[in-house]
Amino acid sequence: MRRISPYISAAVAALTVATAVASSTVQAHAIWFAQRGKQLAMVYGVGADDLDAVKRMPMITSVSGLDADGLPATAALRAAGPIPVVDSDEPLAVVAAVMDYGIWSRDTEGTWHNKGHDEIKGATVSEHNYKYAVHINQLPSKPMPLIPGHKLQLVPADNAIPPVMGQPIRLRAMFDGKPAADVAIMHDYVNDPDQTPMKTDAQGYVTLPVRNQGLNVVVAILVGPTDDPARYKQMEHRASLSFVLPHLPE
Repeated sequence: MRRISPYISAAVAALTVATAVASSTVQAHAIWFAQRGKQLAMVYGVGADDLDAVKRMPMITSVSGLDADGLPATAALRAAGPIPVVDSDEPLAVVAAVMDYGIWSRDTEGTWHNKGHDEIKGATVSEHNYKYAVHINQLPSKPMPLIPGHKLQLVPADNAIPPVMGQPIRLRAMFDGKPAADVAIMHDYVNDPDQTPMKTDAQGYVTLPVRNQGLNVVVAILVGPTDDPARYKQMEHRASLSFVLPHLPE
């Protein structure tokens, strides 16, 4: 990964974990990639919930891939029954996707609406949700690049993934191409969705033990200021990094 100035914008630096994880049914969901029937599929959910991702495919704004040399490779999503699976004409080292989940507001009774606070009287929360997913099949031969369109991305800081669970992995949260401090990090989004998150340091780094000898889904959450105050009060970015540690030979 190229060297990037540790400068962090005041807006990002002012974020707190408490704000970042002020979640609801709407905000809590993320997207990530996992194997389904020997195919790589995009999952929409939280914890063990694997919800209807096919229905949400129109919200996907980009799907991209990298080959083993870290060069762009063609990738696409295809509905296969109840799940979206990844299609590509070449082996993919990395697969990534962006979802614009739209604008959501919660009314005074706690119900969420796919509308701005300008349409919901007395809205207690209103925000624009973006969800990102990066899956590493294998680390490219060169450091992991920042993927276009991913405003928030988790990157293996040492371009390495430990082979055994429990070993430490150092990640870096990048927002708008800069290291991001105080980003909430959930290190096992599938098996422990209610965990107390860690947070990145002033240079955007966090070190955590690899949780599973299998699928690992680490999620970064950043809540920032609105770019359309007339419609919503904040923007939530939720980015997953998934990878699999191999089990012993059968």
